[in-house]
Amino acid sequence: MTQPLTTIDQSDNSRGSRERRHPSIAEKIQAMGENRIGALLLLIATVVAILWANLSHETYDALWETQLTVGVGDITLDFTLHALVNDALMAIFFFTVGLEVRREFAIGELTSWSRALVPVVAAIAGLVVPAIIFLLIANGTGQEHAWGVVISTDTAFLVGALAIIGPRASGRLRVFLLALAVVDDIGALSIIALFYTESFTPLPLIIAAVGLVGVYFTRYVPRGRGPIYATLSIIVWLAFLASGVHPTLAGVAIALLVPVYRPNRRDVEHALELARTFRQSPNSEYARQAANSLRESISINERLQSAYAPYVAYVILPLFALANAGVVVSPDILGAAMTSPLTWAIVAGLVIGKFVGVLGSVAVLRMLRIGDLGPGLTLDRLAGGAALCGIGFTISLFIIELAIDDDLAQNEARVGVLVGSVIAFILATILFRVSDARHPEEEAGMTLARPVDPKRDHVWGPVDAPLTIVEYGDYQCPFCSKASGAIEEVVRELNGRLRYVWRHAPLERVHPNAVADAEAVEAAALQGKRTEFAKSLFADQDHQMPSDILRRAEELGLDVDKFERDLRSPEVTARVRDDMLDAEAMDITSVPTFFINGKRHTGPYDAQSLIRALLATAPDQDEARAAQPEQTAAGERQEAAEEH
Repeated sequence: MTQPLTTIDQSDNSRGSRERRHPSIAEKIQAMGENRIGALLLLIATVVAILWANLSHETYDALWETQLTVGVGDITLDFTLHALVNDALMAIFFFTVGLEVRREFAIGELTSWSRALVPVVAAIAGLVVPAIIFLLIANGTGQEHAWGVVISTDTAFLVGALAIIGPRASGRLRVFLLALAVVDDIGALSIIALFYTESFTPLPLIIAAVGLVGVYFTRYVPRGRGPIYATLSIIVWLAFLASGVHPTLAGVAIALLVPVYRPNRRDVEHALELARTFRQSPNSEYARQAANSLRESISINERLQSAYAPYVAYVILPLFALANAGVVVSPDILGAAMTSPLTWAIVAGLVIGKFVGVLGSVAVLRMLRIGDLGPGLTLDRLAGGAALCGIGFTISLFIIELAIDDDLAQNEARVGVLVGSVIAFILATILFRVSDARHPEEEAGMTLARPVDPKRDHVWGPVDAPLTIVEYGDYQCPFCSKASGAIEEVVRELNGRLRYVWRHAPLERVHPNAVADAEAVEAAALQGKRTEFAKSLFADQDHQMPSDILRRAEELGLDVDKFERDLRSPEVTARVRDDMLDAEAMDITSVPTFFINGKRHTGPYDAQSLIRALLATAPDQDEARAAQPEQTAAGERQEAAEEH
C-alpha cells in the first residue's frame, strides 16, 4: 500500500510549527475510488443491459432464461440464470446488508437511541411518504400493490454518488446517510417479506429456524467455523426457498446472528506477540498461530464484510443490473411510459417522496430541537442528501420483478425507476453546488463549529470564564506535546480567567495509534483520570502500543477490566469519532489547531502569542484585559517601545 506523505511544517515563527497530513494521489484514489468504482460498474452494467435489450432483445431474454439444474441423484433444483442472480447471488448482497445492520446496532451509529433518532425518523418518513405519493398517483391503474418499488434507497449508488458529487467535508453527511440507509434497508426487507411473498408453507421455516439456531451457536466452536457457517447457510437458504418466503431474506436472517464486537486490546497484543515470535523464529506453525490470532481479534462480522464487499460491489450488483435493467425503449414503450400513471407514480415517489420525507422530517426535528445532527449538517446539505435518497435502483428493480407480472407494466416501471434515479442525481448535484457556494471554502473552518459544552467537553478552568481556547490535537504528535507546555503557561498567567478544551483530531494515517490513544483517554475520563492519562501519553510518545495503554491504566490505578470494557464501548468510540468529524468539517489537516474565543488561530502558539490572541478576540475587551497579569502587560509595553 502506498504510504501517506507526512511533512513537518517547520516554517518561521510567524506561522508556527505543526504536523500535517498530505494524502498522496494514490491514497485519495484508494479512499474514494472503491465507492466510485462500484457505482460506476453498476451504471455501466445498467447501460449495457439497456443497449443489449434494445439491440437484440431475443438474445438478452434467451440468456437470462437459460435453464440450469443442480442436484445429486433424484434431488435436483431447477432454475433459470435470471433466478440464480435474483434468488441466490442477491442473497449474498442482502447478507452483507444484514451484516452492516447488525454492526450499526451493535457498535455503530445506531447504538444510542439519542444519536440514531434523526436518521431513524428520516428513514421511516422516507419509506412512508413515497409510498403515499405513489398510491395517490397510481390509484385506479391496477398496479397499486407495486408501491414497494419507491420505498428503498440504493445504498451502493448513494455512497458512490456522494463520493462523486458530494459537498466539501461530507464525512458527517455520509455517516447520517449510511445510518438512514441501514434503517431504510430494514424497512424494505421487512416489506418484501410481509407484502411480496406469493405463497407460504410454514413447515420448511421450522428447518430454517433450527439452522439459524445452529448459526448462532457456531460462534462458540473453537476452530473450523467457516465450513459450518457455509453448510448451515445453504440449508437455511433452501428452507426459505421451499417455504415461499423470498430466499434472499435468508441472507439477512443469517447475518443478524453473526457476532460483532470491537477488538479486545489483549487479543491484539497476543497477536503481536505471536508475530514477534514468528519474526524471531520463522516456521509454518508460528506463522499459522500468528495469522489465526490476528484474524480472531477481529469480529466475524467485520471479516465477512471485508471478504464479501468487493464481490458484491464488483460482481453481484453489476450482474443484477445486467439481468434486470434491460428496459426496451422503443417509441411505443417510451410513449406508453410518458403517459403511464405507473411510471410517473414511481418518478414522483422517488424524487418528490424521498426528498419531502427525509428533509421534511429532519427540518421538523430541528425546529422542535429533537435529536442531534452535529456541526456542519446544514439544511442545504441535508437537502442534497435527501435528493440522493431518491436513487432507488437495486431493490426497486428487485420489487418490480416480485410485484408486477405484466411485461409492458414492468418496462414502464423500470423506465420510472431509471428516470427518477437520474433526476434525483441531477437535483442532488445542483443542491450540493448551491450549498458549497453558500459556504465558500475560504470561510470554512474559521469559526468553531461546535460551541463549548461543559456537559460534553472536558473543560479545564471555570466553565464561565471570559476567555476560551479549544485545541484539536493528536497524542502521538510531538508538536501537540510541546504545545501542552505553552497551554500550561497560559493557564498559570491568566490565573483562573481561562477555560481550555481539548478535542481529538488524530492523524490516523500518520500516527497508527492515535485513534486508540484518544479512545483510551476517553475511557480513562470515565474513571476521573483523563488528565493523568493524557499527560502519560505525551510523556512517552514512543510507547503507545495496546500493551502500553493497558500498562498505563494499571499504573494510574484504574479498574483495568472496566477500562477495557469502556475501550470497546460505542459511547467512547462515538465521542472520538464526533471530534474527528468536527475536525473534518472545519478542514483541520494539521495539529495542533487552536480556536481562540471561537475563532481559528493561524499564528504561532507560544504562550505570549496565545495570550495576545485571546485579548485581541475577547468578547469583552475590558474584562479580558483585566485578566492579563501585570508581567504580560509589561511585556506588551516593552514590545511597543521597541517597535517605536
